[in-house]
Amino acid sequence: MGQRMRKKRHFDERMAASEKWLLARGVGGILNMKEAAENYRALVDYAAVFGNNNPVDLEIGCGKGGFVCELARRNPDRNFIALEMVSNVVISAMENAEKAGLENVRFLNIRAECLECYIPEGSIENIYLNFSTPLPKLGYATQRLTHRNFLEIYKKLLKKGGRVIQKTDNRDFFDFSLGEYEAAGLQTENVTYDLHGQGNPTWNIVTEYEKKWVEQGLPIHRVEAIK
Repeated sequence: MGQRMRKKRHFDERMAASEKWLLARGVGGILNMKEAAENYRALVDYAAVFGNNNPVDLEIGCGKGGFVCELARRNPDRNFIALEMVSNVVISAMENAEKAGLENVRFLNIRAECLECYIPEGSIENIYLNFSTPLPKLGYATQRLTHRNFLEIYKKLLKKGGRVIQKTDNRDFFDFSLGEYEAAGLQTENVTYDLHGQGNPTWNIVTEYEKKWVEQGLPIHRVEAIK
């Protein structure tokens, strides 16, 4: 049995100091995640949070926030919500957003299963999945973020024509994901098994993991799945 991650030094103080960037933690005190996902709602009022009616994108599994912060910096006319379920990690993402002065990004410290508790239906234009954990062990397929169970949640959140944009270095996970997109009725476009084959595209934001794998000569796979 693995050890529980120890809280970061001054965790509570740091979390309180970054409160402006945090939309929610947990799901309203409901302990049963299934019950929360089905019954609890605290939908985000984008206009109240961001002070505008700009389009909203979502990153699921943002880590320390390098990707979403750069995306927000490049696109000041868009708003971004980033989900990271690990509290010890999301705190770094929020602090990075604060240091960069990014007013167009906010964070959710929840599990992806509970996205419907906070994100209004039909309100998201793009969902980014960057190097999600592939969970290769037998029996873990339903926990992968591209399993059809999750895709049904994403479909509810996306606007018509909205996209799930995935990058991964894991070929088996990528092929699994392509099959799940088809099963969920999502049309795939811009499928590549080697994103960096001709060098890094100017529009591509290289994540921390991506840089590591590219330097090791591993190909990066990418796809856009459209509602």
